[in-house]
Amino acid sequence: MTKLRVGLLFGGRSGEHEVSISSARAIAKALSAEQNANKYEILPFYIQKDGCWLAGEIPQKVLDAGIPHIEDKNLSSWRLPDQVTEVDVWFPILHGPNGEDGTIQGLLTLMQIPFVGSGVLGSALGMDKIAMKMAFEQAGLPQVKYKALTRAQVWSNPCIFPKLCDEIETALDYPCFVKPANLGSSVGIAKVRSRQELEAALDNAATYDRRIIVEAGVVAREVECAVLGNDQTKASIVGEITFNSDFYDYETKYTAGQADLLIPAPIPDAVSRQIQDMALQAFAAVDAAGLARVDFFFVETTGEILINEINTFPGFTATSMYPQLWDYSGIPFPELVDRLIQLALERYSGKESQS
Repeated sequence: MTKLRVGLLFGGRSGEHEVSISSARAIAKALSAEQNANKYEILPFYIQKDGCWLAGEIPQKVLDAGIPHIEDKNLSSWRLPDQVTEVDVWFPILHGPNGEDGTIQGLLTLMQIPFVGSGVLGSALGMDKIAMKMAFEQAGLPQVKYKALTRAQVWSNPCIFPKLCDEIETALDYPCFVKPANLGSSVGIAKVRSRQELEAALDNAATYDRRIIVEAGVVAREVECAVLGNDQTKASIVGEITFNSDFYDYETKYTAGQADLLIPAPIPDAVSRQIQDMALQAFAAVDAAGLARVDFFFVETTGEILINEINTFPGFTATSMYPQLWDYSGIPFPELVDRLIQLALERYSGKESQS
């Protein structure tokens, strides 16, 4: 049987470069597992931090070592490697800007080769927190209060800036969260409790992105649900994240022992079912495909469930929440990777799986 050649695309220009490598290593291992080894051949493609694509030995060395390649300008090329023509299906395990925001999806679409995950629209909506919240609002999904801003509003005129802060304080109570609209892994996010902290956080967020969002803080449990499918979607069991830090920031996410994943989440069954239903609604609202992890706030004192965000290409290491949710739901990691590839092929062919 002829093996399907999987273009494993990882690395990238975002601040989540190292996370991408870890995810790619786990996927490569799953593709090499006994049940997949006779079906798939891995063709690794590594995008350096400067944006240049590499194929062949260097990507394999990065996968083996688990650390970024030290850029060699003599090897850098701003054209695609010739090996892209050998790919049957792409697995673009790229996180953050230039990876899950629709840019690489547009390129792969132009190649006319199937790829795992959402298309341009779903990826772009899932990445931009402001556009995402507008889509959720249109779908009638409850969420925290927020205010959308631009870098120009923050930096345009020192005399206008205090008025902008007044507007935020009128709309939202402290504490609140200031976030760049288009970064993942909690990069650039700050929890603020005063005018001074608000001003500093807005200035810092503006260095990361031209679009900024300020969200109301809420005392709630953080729960997550995984979605799998294209038009016929399934929701996993619900998991909960617990941590001792002030909020779920980058250090907490990626430092061993800083956070605990509780699967299944110790919440009432009725709440779990509602979260699963809302996760499927959110998936449809942004036109996601293949996979997504949807994050929620469960306000235990009132029973409210508020949608936080959708991540159309979540972390994919063996210990990441998305594959663990499916593992506990009866789909082990190697089978999950296989299903995602099959979903990519089905979506490209227009033949949606009914399973």
